[in-house]
Amino acid sequence: MRLISLIFALFIANIFFVSGQGIGSPGTIKDDGRFAASTKQVNQFFRRFNAEESPTDGNVRYYPGDSLYHNRALREGFIKVLFDNQTSSISSDLKESFIKNVLSADYPQYLNFHREGWLAEVQADFFFKGKRETATLFLKLQPEGLGYEWVIDRVSFPPFKNLFNKPVGNEKDFLHPLSHELGFMNLRRAFQDSNLPEAFTKSSFEPDYLTLFLYEMKQNNIKFETVKDVKFHFFQIEGWYFEVNQFNRPGFNTGWLISNLVRLNPGDKETILKYIYDQE
Repeated sequence: MRLISLIFALFIANIFFVSGQGIGSPGTIKDDGRFAASTKQVNQFFRRFNAEESPTDGNVRYYPGDSLYHNRALREGFIKVLFDNQTSSISSDLKESFIKNVLSADYPQYLNFHREGWLAEVQADFFFKGKRETATLFLKLQPEGLGYEWVIDRVSFPPFKNLFNKPVGNEKDFLHPLSHELGFMNLRRAFQDSNLPEAFTKSSFEPDYLTLFLYEMKQNNIKFETVKDVKFHFFQIEGWYFEVNQFNRPGFNTGWLISNLVRLNPGDKETILKYIYDQE
């Protein structure tokens, strides 16, 4: 059985995968269901990316010591069908460069479920003071006891967007450096006379929207309704960023697939993270 699987893996590794998975006439793919079945779970995405499950039976796992565990040819075949090959605009050249980088004989790279470098983005509906609003929650894994847990790391919530508008430069009001000689009685300017008390905070001040979100929830002003959408952002592959979304559609190019791929230059990771967190 292992020999048959390996021969099959080597065969599919040399096929150019396009929209509508399966093996057909030269340069085309048909739906035959032998390999490119839906990646139904995020955990399965990890296993396929790393070549840790059978290409013919997703219930068969490969572990260290198995002949096909992390097999390079098998990984290449898997990764090619882990892209959204129907709607994304990722070029073939970029995909091939990514795959070549990941499968490097000198420095192969793998995904690790428990390692830092990936996060979940969850769109969820809440009722805020009687009005339906969509919040974007960012979750990360953290160790807990003998295992791990998902925790909310940040939140983006439209009603909070304009709550703080700290002025800068000549427009910024301030407390005189000799305010201490007055017993700081001029704090009245910050707390009573000003509509922008954030102007009197340190230059690096950034509002903690997650604390504010949880406070409003504890005051029963925010009530959870439902989850609308989930996606994942990956930075675990050195020099690359990719996004994974769920696609529910006919055919075999479905499930959790790579929908966006970016080659990273110095500083790009920080720029992308800022965009992800400040996308409103």
